[in-house]
Amino acid sequence: MLTLVANQSLSTPRSEFIALMLVPSGMNVADQKIVELVQPGDLVITADIPLAADVVAKNALALDPRGELYSDSNIGQRLAARNLLDQLRSVGTVGGGPSNFTPKDLQAFANQLDRWLTATAKRKSK
Repeated sequence: MLTLVANQSLSTPRSEFIALMLVPSGMNVADQKIVELVQPGDLVITADIPLAADVVAKNALALDPRGELYSDSNIGQRLAARNLLDQLRSVGTVGGGPSNFTPKDLQAFANQLDRWLTATAKRKSK
């Protein structure tokens, strides 16, 4: 089941496998709901590193839209790097944001998602 969590309505295809959960507007309200709902083994797709860290802390996985899979082995380093860059941006040392999304990013995401789906299907068939 795919659950989309948002603070505004989204256009989604009709499917018994897709649910939209609307939450009130506010700072990190959707993130908090995602963390509340996530179960061990779930996959959360997010570019938000602090959310990914909270998801991993609940024994789930987080997948960046560019294909980076966050887990116990790498989330601490990614969170530290994110916090450092946030501090450097706040004092004007560095600027800008992420590079443009590329076909290579899309392929990396698709590959990671396929690996997760395959592993999940194998676990459920046992």
